[in-house]
Amino acid sequence: MTEKVTMRDNAVFRWTALLLLALAMFCSYIFMDILSPIKDLMQETRGWNSTAFGTMQGAETFLNVFVFFLIFAGIILDKMGVRFTAVLSGTVMLVGALIKWYAVSESFMGSSLETWFTNHLNYIPIFDELGVSPFYRGMPASAKVAAIGFMIFGCGVEMAGITVSRGIVKWFKGRETALAMGSEMALARLGVATCMIFSPFFAKLGGTVDVSRSVAFGVVLLCIALIMFIVYFFMDKKLDAQTGEAEEKDDPFKISDIGKILSSGGFWLVALLCVLYYSAIFPFQKYAVNMLQCNLTLNPGEGFWAGNSVTIIQYLIMLVVAVCAFASNFSKNKTLKFSLMGIAIVALVVYCYMGYMRGTAETIFAVFPLLAVAITPILGNYVDNKGKAASMLMIGSLLLIICHLTFAFVLPLFKGNAVGGVVVAYLTILVLGASFSLVPAALWPSVPKLVDEKIIGSAYALIFWIQNIGLWLFPLLIGKVLDKTNVGVDNPLELNYTWPLVMLACLGAAALIIGLILKAVDKKQHLGLEEPNIKSIKE
Repeated sequence: MTEKVTMRDNAVFRWTALLLLALAMFCSYIFMDILSPIKDLMQETRGWNSTAFGTMQGAETFLNVFVFFLIFAGIILDKMGVRFTAVLSGTVMLVGALIKWYAVSESFMGSSLETWFTNHLNYIPIFDELGVSPFYRGMPASAKVAAIGFMIFGCGVEMAGITVSRGIVKWFKGRETALAMGSEMALARLGVATCMIFSPFFAKLGGTVDVSRSVAFGVVLLCIALIMFIVYFFMDKKLDAQTGEAEEKDDPFKISDIGKILSSGGFWLVALLCVLYYSAIFPFQKYAVNMLQCNLTLNPGEGFWAGNSVTIIQYLIMLVVAVCAFASNFSKNKTLKFSLMGIAIVALVVYCYMGYMRGTAETIFAVFPLLAVAITPILGNYVDNKGKAASMLMIGSLLLIICHLTFAFVLPLFKGNAVGGVVVAYLTILVLGASFSLVPAALWPSVPKLVDEKIIGSAYALIFWIQNIGLWLFPLLIGKVLDKTNVGVDNPLELNYTWPLVMLACLGAAALIIGLILKAVDKKQHLGLEEPNIKSIKE
C-alpha cells in the first residue's frame, strides 16, 4: 500500500506555508524596533531620556517574564494547536500596537489621560520593592502608555515566535528543518532593515517631525501579519484533513511535562546560551542607531541624497541584495548561482555607498541583516546535512564578542574620519548580523532533539521565557548605564556608549563558555546536537 501524499510532501505547499509564517514575523520585527532608529527624536519631541526609552523598550517582555504569559502561551499552543495560536498571537500584537500608536500620537499629548498617567503608576507595590517595575516616578506619561501597549504586543510577538517554530517543525519534520528555520529568520530579519530605513522616513515625512507616523506604519504592517496568519490557518487545517491528524489539543498538556523539560541538562544549556546570545543582540538593536550617531562623523546629504525618493531606491537595492543572495543558495546551475552572488555583491556595495552619501546612521545600520540573509540558508543546510550545531554556536559567540568590542574601542578612534568610520561600522555590522544568523540555523532546530514531540511547544515557550528575562533586563540596563556614565550630557548625539558595549561583550563571553560546556555535554550524553538533522530524524 502506497503512503498517502500530503501538502507537506509537496515542496511548493511546504514552502508557501513557511512564507506565510515568515512574512508575518517580518512585519512583527518591523514593529518591534519601530522606535529604535528615532531615539533622538523621542527625546526631542516626547522628553524620553535614555532611562525612559530603555524602560519602555524593556516593557515588551514584562508580562512574558513576570506574569509568566509565555508559559501559558506554550500551554495554549500545545492544547489548541498551531493555527489557533497563530491567529490569536496576530490579534494580540495588533491590539498592543494600536495602544502604543495612541501613546505617541499628538492626540495623547495634553489629554486627560496624559494627566492621569503622569500622576499615577509612579509606584507599583511589590514590583518597586523588587526593583523590576515597568514604570517609575518621573517617567513621561507617553512612555508609560507606550510601555503598556508594548507589553501587550510583546505577549503576541513571543507567542507568534514559538508558534512559528512549532509550525515549521510540523511542516518540515524529516526534511529541511534547519534550512526552513534559518530561511524564516533571514526573511523576518529583513524587517530590521526595513524598520531602520522607513521609521525615520515616515517620522520626518513632509519636513515636519511626527513620531506617531512611524508607529502607524508598523500598525498597518501588523494588519497584514494577521491576514498572513489567517491564510495559514486554512492551509494548516487542510493539511490535518489530509493526514487525518487531529490538532494538538487532543493530546492534553500535563504540568508534569514542564518537569520533564526542566530535568534535561541539555535544555538548560541551550536556554542559557539563548538568553545570553539574544540579550547581546536585540537590546543592542534598540540603541544601535543612536550609538552610531554618537561615534560616526556623518555628513547629511543634500539635494537628491536628502530627498524622499532616495529612500525608496535604496530600499529596492537592499531587496535586490537580499533576493539575489538568498536565491543563489538554491540554484543548482553554477553559472546562475555565481551570477546571482555577483549581482548581490555589486548591489551591496551600491547600497553601502548610498548609505554613506545620505549620511544617516539608520541607513548604515540597516545593512545589519543582509549578510545573514545570504549565509543563513547555507548554515541551515549545513546543519541539516553535516551537523556541528554546537560548534557553530561557539563561533557565533566569538564573533559577538569581537563586534561589540570593536564598537566600544575601535569605532570611536575614527571620530572625525567620515570614510574610515563608516567602513569600520559597515564591516562590523555585517559580521554581527552574520553571527546572529548562526542561532536560528543551529540552536532552534536542536530543541526537538532534547524533548518529546508533544511538548515541543512548551519547550520553546520555556526557552523564550528565559530569553525574555534578558530582553526585559538589558534594554533597561543599557539605558541606566548610559545615563549614569553620561551625567551632564543633554545632547542625545553626544553619548558615550563604551560601558554598555563592554557589558554586551561580556554576555558574548559567557555565551562562549556555555557553548563549550554544551559541546562537552553533547559529546558525553550523545544528545545529537553535532549530528545532522536529516540523519538524526531518519534514524
